[in-house]
Amino acid sequence: MKGIPKETGYCTSYDGTQIYYEVRGQGFPIVLCYGIGCLINHWTHQIRHFSRSYKVIAFDYRAHHKSEMPQDRANLSIDSLAQDVKTLLDHLKIEKASLWGHSFGAQVTIRAYDMHPDRVHSLVFINGFATNPIHGMFGTDLPNSLFHLLKTGYGTLPETLSYLWRVSLNNPLAIQLSAMAGGFNLHLTSLKDIEIYARGISSMDLDAFLRMFEYMMKYDGQSVLERIQVPTLVIGGSQDSVTPKKFQDELHRRIKGSQFLMVPYGSHCTQLDMPELVNLRIEKFMSAHIKKPTSQ
Repeated sequence: MKGIPKETGYCTSYDGTQIYYEVRGQGFPIVLCYGIGCLINHWTHQIRHFSRSYKVIAFDYRAHHKSEMPQDRANLSIDSLAQDVKTLLDHLKIEKASLWGHSFGAQVTIRAYDMHPDRVHSLVFINGFATNPIHGMFGTDLPNSLFHLLKTGYGTLPETLSYLWRVSLNNPLAIQLSAMAGGFNLHLTSLKDIEIYARGISSMDLDAFLRMFEYMMKYDGQSVLERIQVPTLVIGGSQDSVTPKKFQDELHRRIKGSQFLMVPYGSHCTQLDMPELVNLRIEKFMSAHIKKPTSQ
């Protein structure tokens, strides 16, 4: 990003997997965890804003983009991702950080807190969830059935399904369908950002995506929420049909003392839809819990 110096590098996680990261700014550390199949680009507005006063760390999940595929694909679990967060903190010599999770990233940060609570200063969840978001999505179990159909199809015809996966996600119609499903608000989010997302997810190894998606469906972090004892901010989007308000309500209700913001007209990517509003609310939250250094 123009005007913001960027440090990039790799750290070696517990199983030898190389994890790519980017660091911008100085000050109290913030670690950004995006949604499954997403890209660092999903945090572009937050990186630009917060790196003026904080050390903002973004990274690619294992099997995503510039990070490596683990040699053992069983290590595509949420536990492994949580371990990667700790590895990143260790590598950068960070004792505590504020962890922010968008969508699936909320599960990653919840598990990271569960495994290493002493390394977490605060939490921000954006369009997040603690349990399977597919169950009952759009008021039906059809998404769950479609996932299992795709998984079965991949097991039978992996090359064919991988090809169809790439072609369909690079089709302009996919963007419109994603918006209709509540994934983006086309009136607010830049079309370029959505196209970057489509290209990014289509470039993923389909087997890795399916494995991680299944871990996402099986993970249940509800019991962890009631043990969270750090400042927490929960943000949702009023037009998010992917992970609607009930998921954010659950996070807010179960995490004692948590704060809540529902973004009007926000889709499943409120940080892209309404970046100024989201940044302003997070800034207020951070300022209340961290003495911010003077901007450079």
